[in-house]
Amino acid sequence: MAGDKEHIREIEQVLSGARSARDDIVVQSWLRCVDTHRLDPARPTEAYIVPDTQLREHREQSERLIAIARSGLETLFKQVAGQNYVLLLADAKGVTVDFLGDPLFMDQLRKAGLYLGSEWSESRTGTCGVGSCIVTGEAMTIHQTDHFDTTHTPLSCTAAPIFDTKGELTAVLDISLLRSPQPKVSQNLALHLVTASARRIELANLMAQMHSEWVLRFSRSPEFLDVDPEAAIALDASGRVLGTTRGGALLLAQAGGIDWRQSPSPIGQPISRYLDMDIDDLPNLTRGRPTEERLVFGRNGSALFAHAIEPQPPSGRRVPVEVLPKPIAELSGGDPVMAAMQCRAAKLARTAIPILIHGETGSGKEILARAIHDSSERTGPFVAINCAAIPEHLIESELFGHIAGAFTGASAKGRKGLIESADGGTLFLDEIGDMPYALQSRLLRVIAERELIPVGGTEPRAIDIKIISASHHDLRKLVAEGRFREDLFYRLNAASLVLPALRERTDFEWLLDRLVSDRARLAGRPARLSPAARLALIRHGWPGNIRELVNAIDLALALCEDGTIQPADLPDFAHAAAASVVPASLVALRPPSPEEERAALLNALAAAGWNISEAARRLGVDRTTVHRRMKRLRLEAPN
Repeated sequence: MAGDKEHIREIEQVLSGARSARDDIVVQSWLRCVDTHRLDPARPTEAYIVPDTQLREHREQSERLIAIARSGLETLFKQVAGQNYVLLLADAKGVTVDFLGDPLFMDQLRKAGLYLGSEWSESRTGTCGVGSCIVTGEAMTIHQTDHFDTTHTPLSCTAAPIFDTKGELTAVLDISLLRSPQPKVSQNLALHLVTASARRIELANLMAQMHSEWVLRFSRSPEFLDVDPEAAIALDASGRVLGTTRGGALLLAQAGGIDWRQSPSPIGQPISRYLDMDIDDLPNLTRGRPTEERLVFGRNGSALFAHAIEPQPPSGRRVPVEVLPKPIAELSGGDPVMAAMQCRAAKLARTAIPILIHGETGSGKEILARAIHDSSERTGPFVAINCAAIPEHLIESELFGHIAGAFTGASAKGRKGLIESADGGTLFLDEIGDMPYALQSRLLRVIAERELIPVGGTEPRAIDIKIISASHHDLRKLVAEGRFREDLFYRLNAASLVLPALRERTDFEWLLDRLVSDRARLAGRPARLSPAARLALIRHGWPGNIRELVNAIDLALALCEDGTIQPADLPDFAHAAAASVVPASLVALRPPSPEEERAALLNALAAAGWNISEAARRLGVDRTTVHRRMKRLRLEAPN
């Protein structure tokens, strides 16, 4: 193509020393592409997506940052809704570990490299937003023919670096367009937004890592000090700098009258080297004083508004997972909420104290109860009873058993009940909130007296059981409504454990990989998740929790043909899961042709049974957007 030849000719002229109207940061990158990376502008290279195993490793290494950055990405995505942008979060090696884009056009995004797992290192891709940002540590826009490789010249990419608390570049936040207005200046607002988002992610990361230390946040305006500070640093008890945001390091250098390009890292230096203050001044900078009075002065005479945040008390000593009993240790992959619960469960497993497990339906309450039993020293069986599943007229005899001839149809020899069957072991009462009120007093006696009387009997039978109960109901509310005995509630709630919902867990991918492996082994066939399927599962809200996830995996294993699970093998929610965080006002990226857009929208409508509201929900757009697209593409619902 003529345009490609002209672009290659321009690069060759720059290499020969000719002056260029390009930004200097672009020219220097072009020179690196040839001199350092040995790339050839005449040999274009398609976007590269790393293999699944490598992507998983990159995501695991960036797991903490992904969790911290997620809110910032979603906020930025809402700010640019309707502007056709795609957001990428790349690690320090240029691999995309998280992204937000319109789910209708994943094929186009993947082909362009605006996709999960794409590698945008400068050494592989040439001049580009992510790669050149990694090399320089500076925010930039690489607009269309600024790109070295002609494959990427249609794109406009604006990127900002994210630094860790020690000042090392740890990630890049990029906002890209498949196509854009011609002038590069059109991306100035995008550059401002992505830089501000990167700054806020750095602030959130510093606050998360340094919560047990003094944190000092800065702003040049008192109005924004508490709501949107410009920079932050962390200090130890002696007043030495423990960590900073990028803006914090630059601010300290300026306040100390030091050239930041040549100054050493402020880490380990006393704060008094940069500011006219020491550790004893920090209490005067907390929220106890008006914002406009919280002033600090730099050694160069500059003034800044500062907000000091006191060290937060430790949340409690965490017991390493390896010292936990194996059945309990295997319940999570390091989620902090689960870890705290596991430590508590391990201690309770060694006692006879009744335990009440709270959690949503499908969150794994019975699995936790069985793990507690398996971690105890009880030699009897684990007996699980779903109080909501046994017919009310049978539940008494099922639980307590009956003697011979106790009622019409009773066994001639009598029958041992489920409670007695658990003698020496653990009795798990699931959905205890659904137990009939009349039977609750009998259960109370079992717990209090450690004995039961079968239906029709008069002689009590001694039993030795550990009782674990569970409910998705708020039992306190049931007590207040008179539907659950208060004395029974306090007996069952001697100790409580709370299971987080699946959507709240930070170890979701660990759990996902384990379940895929376990279910594939049970099905007798190997299986793996494609990146697109993995992303769809990550983005789903999981109202049915782990039970819903297991069902989704089992369905995918039954449908996938070559052992690789694709989104089409997953339940219907997968087709919209990637849009679960997309704001309602998002306008889809335009595909290369109206025919492709029409086919994509038609598939979405058909999958939703031509329910416009459901199709809009799955696509993450407003109903009016779907109607507008249908009208433009001349799509009509079937009669």
